Amino acid sequence: MMAEPEDLIELHRARYRMVEEPALMRVERQVIGCDYGASSYTTMAQADRLAGLLRLGPGKTFLDIGCGAGWPAIYMAASTGARPILTDIPWEGLEVASRRSRRDGVAGAIVCASGVALPFRDMMFHAVTSSDVLC
Repeated sequence: MMAEPEDLIELHRARYRMVEEPALMRVERQVIGCDYGASSYTTMAQADRLAGLLRLGPGKTFLDIGCGAGWPAIYMAASTGARPILTDIPWEGLEVASRRSRRDGVAGAIVCASGVALPFRDMMFHAVTSSDVLC
């Protein structure tokens, strides 16, 4: 039986309320190599490779659909100088991403939006990313 969308959103909201707990961040550092309150299983090496393949860099803007707490988009922006636009539905995850963006000095935008109905015009981004959203 498939969960209702409202149930999935509440499940993610509960998860985002815990992601900055010290014990979870220690586990994340050991497994993924970062401490972003990750809701994606992308490793640092994979994020570096993705940023390279997408040719992210200064002057480039990329959209991250379903950003969760901001991993790996904030990391890719910080390491390349690209500008991220982060989107997701659960506000709790966007708040975590906002705090991390400020801590990392990443200038981007955070938009509460569904990947099904994005509020952007065509050809606005140099690249689009999404990590562990469709699973």
